Amino acid sequence: MAKRAGSADLPLHSGHVPKWLADRMTRLGGVVSEAIVHHYGRDELLRRLAHPFWFQSFGAVMGMDWHSSGITTSVIGALKRGLTPLSKELGIHVCGGRGKHSRQTPHELIAIGDRVGFDGAALANASRLVAKVDSAAIQDGFDLYLHGFIVTDDGRWAVVQQGMNDASRQARRYHWLSEDLESFVDEPHTAIDGKGQGTIVNLTDRRAEASRKAQIDILDSLGPDGIARRFLALEEREPEPAPQPLLPHLVMPEHHDVRAKDVVLRRLHGSLAAAADRGPADFPDLLMTPGVGPRTVQALAMVAEVVHGTPCRFSDPARFSFAHGGKDRHPYPVPVRVYDETIRVLKSAVQKAKLGQQEELFALKRLDDQARELERRASGPDVEEHIRRERATSHSYGGRSVFGDEPPPA
Repeated sequence: MAKRAGSADLPLHSGHVPKWLADRMTRLGGVVSEAIVHHYGRDELLRRLAHPFWFQSFGAVMGMDWHSSGITTSVIGALKRGLTPLSKELGIHVCGGRGKHSRQTPHELIAIGDRVGFDGAALANASRLVAKVDSAAIQDGFDLYLHGFIVTDDGRWAVVQQGMNDASRQARRYHWLSEDLESFVDEPHTAIDGKGQGTIVNLTDRRAEASRKAQIDILDSLGPDGIARRFLALEEREPEPAPQPLLPHLVMPEHHDVRAKDVVLRRLHGSLAAAADRGPADFPDLLMTPGVGPRTVQALAMVAEVVHGTPCRFSDPARFSFAHGGKDRHPYPVPVRVYDETIRVLKSAVQKAKLGQQEELFALKRLDDQARELERRASGPDVEEHIRRERATSHSYGGRSVFGDEPPPA
């Protein structure tokens, strides 16, 4: 049975994703998804999306704010735009979104079901149940505002939805996966991301089965008025909260800048060393582009890990922001030329793989394998020094942020 995988603290941030970044996120999200499906299949992409650590890292490698709640909205939006044109080819469909788009999810599922052959009405009901569970069965102070439903042609699905708590300025993300799902009300989540906010009423906990049955019995025997009277009689009591099981959780800090404690340095050094070691062997044509090639291979090493990495590799999502920076200039401005080269190389590799020419796509796999091998002994600059160097050369890579183009160094 699918169980909760953990939790994370996601600070709420205002702001928007500029069009120049949103367009690139759409293309990168689409081609990374294609690469995962090519190597591992559609079900594996659903498993990745249902994993909170991977999902956060995926958003960070796209150039979003590495720690904020905005990753959820932007990644779901990018995937919907990027995968919709590929839906016939990949058999993957992204429904829903933020606000009014979330309420269209059942209609989208029914329409897709009519087109490809799965039971759209049943999945529409699943969509409603998932939303109800996380808004009513789990009463944790977070109001849902985003619901993304990703479904394949054979009816398998993953859900990523998010709620906010305005008072605490925090967000909580909930992950679901249809694989091995036996019940919508008995421990159905693959993960719930969010910082502890005090006592939580969680009726999906397996230990709450008796409570769920008792509620039905009480409703049948007392009726709504009788329940109201009983509630008034108990209102002044303060029962002790039931102990909650400790779950692994991803803590996304309030600070916007990337700090040394946010990054597993040996993994960063492994990626940088692999780029320097494997780049000349695997990407000679790319390295003929003056001033861009080596830096692009560094980004590709981190993108390759997003495609091929195992769950334990994503405990430090901040590290993946070193691929393409961040829109708010943290850890440094988005290197637009590098970003475009990354998309170009990935797209070329995926397109050739469809024609049976696997070499470029396997070169990315070798890049990831080499990074894991080298991180045991690789050395390099510390986090602060790496950020300083990247900012110093940002202008030459087309550095850009929500504040505008990065000026040349003084």
